[in-house]
Amino acid sequence: MTRRYYCSNLPSNGGNIVLVDAEAQHAIRVMRVKTGESITLFDGKGSEAEAVIDSITRRECFCSTQPTTQPDREPQVSLHMGVALPKPDRCRELVERLTEIGVKTLTPIVAARTQREPSASLLEKLRRTVTEACKQSGRNHLMEIQDTVTSSQFFASAAHQDQLRWIAHPADDVDHVAIANRDDATNCCAAVGPEGGWTEDEVALAMQHGFQCLPLGNRIYRIETAAVVIAARML
Repeated sequence: MTRRYYCSNLPSNGGNIVLVDAEAQHAIRVMRVKTGESITLFDGKGSEAEAVIDSITRRECFCSTQPTTQPDREPQVSLHMGVALPKPDRCRELVERLTEIGVKTLTPIVAARTQREPSASLLEKLRRTVTEACKQSGRNHLMEIQDTVTSSQFFASAAHQDQLRWIAHPADDVDHVAIANRDDATNCCAAVGPEGGWTEDEVALAMQHGFQCLPLGNRIYRIETAAVVIAARML
């Protein structure tokens, strides 16, 4: 099993690095690394480097790294997803899957039917989940989790970007040609609503800002399922 650890300050030309805090504890206590073992470090911005463990203390892991490389493991499409997050116990799996698939940015949305706004502590835990998912999947870019916004703020901000915009919502007048042509796009934005769905006013506002309705079939999905389905279709 490849042993990968996050290190935000990798020296591009190689050198000495100290793993501390959560990464050191994962290496020392969970993976039980030994002096002389080889590991892989990544910086969350696209670079990775092979390293050798020089010494270990109770709280730190001292490593010597090789020069960094930049293997391209990102999808060709840049996808920004706005999601009305589900209950906290289901958020972790959502973030893991979107990170693994290759979503670039996730913005939590507070919609009209949102039951509970995500707390700052939950978002911090989810950002840690992103790191863990990157370690497991081999991805070298951390998916960015932005601060929470309202649905109207999300729709308005997306309108200023040069990208295709989709909102997960059934509609009779869907432009199926536009959906089929989404493969030509390199920059996309998609919005997934809360349990109970978007309100009519929210859908109307999204369409005013250039969003198109994206149906997901005849079944009703949970939030995390809908988000993963859309991400897989787009990427």
